[in-house]
Amino acid sequence: MVGTYPSAAKAGGGYVWDAVLEYRVWCYPRSGAADLCEGSDYYYPFSSYEEAAEFSASTDGAQEPLALVLQEEHIDEPEDGQYVHITEQRVAEWPVQFLSRPRRTASTIPAFLAPDAPTNRLDVIRGLAQPPGVPPLGA
Repeated sequence: MVGTYPSAAKAGGGYVWDAVLEYRVWCYPRSGAADLCEGSDYYYPFSSYEEAAEFSASTDGAQEPLALVLQEEHIDEPEDGQYVHITEQRVAEWPVQFLSRPRRTASTIPAFLAPDAPTNRLDVIRGLAQPPGVPPLGA
């Protein structure tokens, strides 16, 4: 389904991911990209990061690839340190380096929100820590 997703997507956030839908390379005419949309920005979708990175590196005005991710559930942070479990599906563009975090499992968000979660809750998202009483990540 690469190339069939709407161009509008959430930007980053949510802490967890379920699937990569495509990789996008945004092109900016004001930065030297060909003007294909009357001065507006546009993107090219790719099925692999390697293809997207190659295109980005060889195209004037192209940005680094972004991952379009599906989040079946995610974590909202309306205020610093205040976390809310959101169970609505959303699609977001993420910096590719965020994909170094393990994919969300059934225990990821409960472990992150647990009262006895590690002080650095991001260790749970990174797959580095598990609070007592919560099944291991990936279980």
